[in-house]
Amino acid sequence: MRTFVKSTTLLLQSLVLAAAFAGQVFASDKVDINAADAATIGRVLANVGPAKAEAIVAHRDANGPYKSLEQLAKVKGIGLKTVEKNRDRIELGGGGAASKKAAATAGAP
Repeated sequence: MRTFVKSTTLLLQSLVLAAAFAGQVFASDKVDINAADAATIGRVLANVGPAKAEAIVAHRDANGPYKSLEQLAKVKGIGLKTVEKNRDRIELGGGGAASKKAAATAGAP
């Protein structure tokens, strides 16, 4: 009985540590929605599977780069709640507002 309790305790500790580690790795990932492929977008963003990731890329291809996070809500299947949940994981490189500001600053005397 004692070995069963020790084994169960070790198993539970391992699962808790694995879950904590996975959460830290996932939370630290970021994705540039103006440059990333659908597979990367789907992997990094919460509640965004392959179909929604493909829709994000298709919208970008049809309408140009995203200039704000809120523009993601125009993609079918992506709402403002999903955008808010992923705010810290999304970057707007490649044509977004941050890139334009950096380009303007770089050209200033």
